[in-house]
Amino acid sequence: MKNKMDLQFSALSQNESFARITVAAFIAQLDPTLDELTEIKTVISEAVTNCIIHGYENDPNGVVHISVAIENDMIEMTIRDEGVGIDDVEEAVQPLYTTKPDLERSGMGFTIMENFMDEMKVISHKGEGTIIRLKKHLTKSKALCN
Repeated sequence: MKNKMDLQFSALSQNESFARITVAAFIAQLDPTLDELTEIKTVISEAVTNCIIHGYENDPNGVVHISVAIENDMIEMTIRDEGVGIDDVEEAVQPLYTTKPDLERSGMGFTIMENFMDEMKVISHKGEGTIIRLKKHLTKSKALCN
């Protein structure tokens, strides 16, 4: 059985911690390890921050959407915005690439997501927004079967 959650909130930086904690609370039913929980919270932070800063360019009228589905030991997360989109996804996912060096952005968001997750897919269309799809298998000995 698949268990799902959908969340949407205003594109405000203070909502990043709300998103991180909400997703962590939802996946807690799988009894993840501390490392797994930290990695998931980190990727949610990175993805939401990208939506707010890059997708909506700090426009609080934007809405960030998060969907999480869990089945057995697999977590699937989708983080989506309807912002400006990414010109070149292949370039954007390269380590240290940033379009906001003036904001002291490190350009490591996608690299962190890719390293902490088992799968990452970025889909973006200029003027339509960006979708980040992430998958992670939890440690089988810790995960509860649903």
